[in-house]
Amino acid sequence: MTTGQTVRLPSVDRILADAACQALVAEYGRVQTLACARAALAELRAAMLAGTGTAGEEGASIAAIVAQMDERLQAQSRSHLRAVFNLTGTVLHTNLGRALLPDAAVQAVVEALQWPMNLEFDLDTGKRGDRDDLVEELLRELTGAEAATIVNNNAAAVLLMLNTLAQGREVIVSRGELVEIGGAFRIPDVMTRAGAVLREVGSTNRTHLADYANGVNEHTALLMKVHCSNYAITGFTKSVELDALVPLAAQHAIPTAVDLGSGTLVDLAQFGLPHETTVRETIAAGADLVTFSGDKLLGGPQCGVIVGRADLIAKIKRNPLKRALRVGKLTLAALEPVLQLYRAPDLLAERLTTLRLLTRPAAAMRGQAEDLLALLQAALGTAYVVTAEAMRSQIGSGALPVDQLPSFGLVIRSAPGSRLSNPLGVLEQRLRALPRPVIGRIGQDALWLDLRCLEGAHEAAFIAQLGELSA
Repeated sequence: MTTGQTVRLPSVDRILADAACQALVAEYGRVQTLACARAALAELRAAMLAGTGTAGEEGASIAAIVAQMDERLQAQSRSHLRAVFNLTGTVLHTNLGRALLPDAAVQAVVEALQWPMNLEFDLDTGKRGDRDDLVEELLRELTGAEAATIVNNNAAAVLLMLNTLAQGREVIVSRGELVEIGGAFRIPDVMTRAGAVLREVGSTNRTHLADYANGVNEHTALLMKVHCSNYAITGFTKSVELDALVPLAAQHAIPTAVDLGSGTLVDLAQFGLPHETTVRETIAAGADLVTFSGDKLLGGPQCGVIVGRADLIAKIKRNPLKRALRVGKLTLAALEPVLQLYRAPDLLAERLTTLRLLTRPAAAMRGQAEDLLALLQAALGTAYVVTAEAMRSQIGSGALPVDQLPSFGLVIRSAPGSRLSNPLGVLEQRLRALPRPVIGRIGQDALWLDLRCLEGAHEAAFIAQLGELSA
């Protein structure tokens, strides 16, 4: 800015009267647009006083200011929760929302968003009902349990169970099962918050039935087994199976609880996947209570399910914490159609999204990678080299942590002689900045894009935005 030059900025009223700004008012409302105009003028005024900006002709200034306002209002209105492409190779990725819902569940949620629902209204009697009744019969059928109740996630299920049955008393758990999962969620910490007293038995790698028997005393409220999420202990190991633990608990009239975590309702081995103990098998082995997640191997919405003896479930439902942890109509709307799919196990691999992704043939992903190779290479240019290669996927979310699935995808490496600084980090950031962010993983001096979760319309959307990379 030249010394002595008079700088005149347009008034707020002049900006708001502009036709382009009126369009912003119509879309975003007067209050938000007015605040944006004032912020833009304040920034421009500060820049001019610092000698780093000029006003130019007033009309041009208004156009520039409105254009800046448009960009800012778009950014402010953009949802922070965005759809992304999960090309990490982890199907049930906790940070990316775990299970994708099947079409039937999506449609049920849409209807629940638009209409009042009989959430706690018994249509037969015209009286108040229990929201658990909407899915309890299905859960009893699919698990063999006497009763069931639903809360907002499996951590809540464990917390509620312990608080109800073991507040101020001891819960016996093997040292080898004191797990920590994502976000520093630890079984001992949950015990403390629930008001229960943890009694560890055995050692990290070996626990015997005698360890449980020696731990039982007049203060024991519960014997508990915990699914070992995210890790496996191998070598010189021993653990006590549930069918051996149940008679000991019965001898002392103590309930046995199992936190299954992933909680599959079918034998995955029939679909060519590693076997994971099912909820029905756990109930059949004598567990009095079983807790598990809804958004892991079950393939439904985030929730925690507690199934087991009717008297214990009734006691849990009377706990005041149950109301604080209960689920809403959207969760139940999504859960019921997912459970319905399990009534047709011969169609499950086709209709349940999670199972369909887990069972995708590697050959199909290989053909997909070969089709996408040239398109991605053209979008990235000569700075990178793209190849189609075999890779390994994982189920995720603590399910079968040591088992991997044969997969196929695209591997991107920096071209020889590239002058880019940290080329893979730069590319990873560019992929995350796309209109629909692409999330892969970096390892072994390459960026890996596993195609297991890229199917159907998702593939078309992925191709449609590749041009953004070369812009």
